[in-house]
Amino acid sequence: MSKPLVAIVGRPNVGKSMLFNKLINKRVSIVEDTPGVTRDRIYEECDWNGRTFDLVDTGGIEPTTDNEILLFMREQARIAIDSADVIVLVTDITTGVTAADKDVANMLLRSKKPVVLAVNKADSIGTVDPTLYEFYSLGCGDPIPVSAVHGHGTGDLLDACMEYFPPEDENEEEDDAIRVAIIGKPNVGKSSLTNLILGQQRVIVSDVAGTTRDAIDSRLENEYGKYIFIDTAGIRRRSRVGDRVEKFSVMRAQMAIERADVCLIMIDAREGVTEQDTKIAGLAHEAGKASIVVVNKWDLIEKDSKTMDSMRKDIQRDLSFMSYAPILFISALTGQRTNRIFELVNFVNDQSSMRITTGMLNNVLADAQARVQPPTDKGRRLKIYYMTQTGVKPPNFVIFCNNRELFHFSYQRYIENQIRAVFGLEGTPIRMVIRQKGDKEG
Repeated sequence: MSKPLVAIVGRPNVGKSMLFNKLINKRVSIVEDTPGVTRDRIYEECDWNGRTFDLVDTGGIEPTTDNEILLFMREQARIAIDSADVIVLVTDITTGVTAADKDVANMLLRSKKPVVLAVNKADSIGTVDPTLYEFYSLGCGDPIPVSAVHGHGTGDLLDACMEYFPPEDENEEEDDAIRVAIIGKPNVGKSSLTNLILGQQRVIVSDVAGTTRDAIDSRLENEYGKYIFIDTAGIRRRSRVGDRVEKFSVMRAQMAIERADVCLIMIDAREGVTEQDTKIAGLAHEAGKASIVVVNKWDLIEKDSKTMDSMRKDIQRDLSFMSYAPILFISALTGQRTNRIFELVNFVNDQSSMRITTGMLNNVLADAQARVQPPTDKGRRLKIYYMTQTGVKPPNFVIFCNNRELFHFSYQRYIENQIRAVFGLEGTPIRMVIRQKGDKEG
């Protein structure tokens, strides 16, 4: 059984995202005093009184609008409402009840879902602001005064939400889904791929670069397994990250990489690997994430029997630091080869999680040294005593030797290649730590 889901909804600029961040006790939703900053649904886990549930932040609902983005935001909020067990309607005590509040409240009441009414920006403690009583007119029960800035009233709000939760299931347990971050520069088709994979309009798709500003989590279970796909804002060159909202989007994409198990690095087939693609791939590599290079828009390329091999070689040259990553050519528009994504995600995740016994590792190490002797310097020869694996995701190895300075980078690369030749470890970086006699355990 899945965890209960609480959706935070309301008209724009009533403080939904700030309340969301306060409830989960960290900055996830972008908070900016600009209507329309939160556009898609943002999911995070929350805990209250020992009960774990999911909280979803939504874009502000504009009941009447012709603006394409605002229409889509309203549709995204509707999807969240349909999925939720409890809905928190956020209003603003400083403006009182507005016509838009009434329209949103009526929409929620028609959904027949439990609604908890939060009256935000009630920042003072003590005397109740008489304006609070106006909110009874919305027909959503007792208004609960809260302050997203200071946290006042959030406990009462969560208590009210928990009254509507289904009975706790003993089988509610930690997620075993593979977390997949879809990363890349703007307009390479990340949102289109996410929507295709999920079979629904899950995130906003637009030709306007920078439409997706937040990292969005989407759960999926199919015949291949359980997944959480994280669609992220396109990562721009730092010189182009001008406004504060865009900066938070880049940070969020980097955070998505950190919490992912596997990264899909999307590249536009028409452009090939650009400098920005190299930097983005480098973020995943440095974070030690299993990765797949996904070349999108392959349907738009004029090709012959040699085109794919030629582009594969170009990518391997330009992303030489992650030659371990498999390359997949797809079209998010037509669906060409997109089913292979699941097989590859499972494969590279397994490779990244592989554990190798110390005995097997040292057999490979002995064979490697017999083939190519360790280097010498001014009469001193490198002696390698043994190696062992200390972690996974990515595989971490410690090699013990007589002198760390003699262990040249080129010989480390040779040892890594020998390990890959025997055990595979495709799709994942490898971490090696060199220790010498006298080193203390770190």
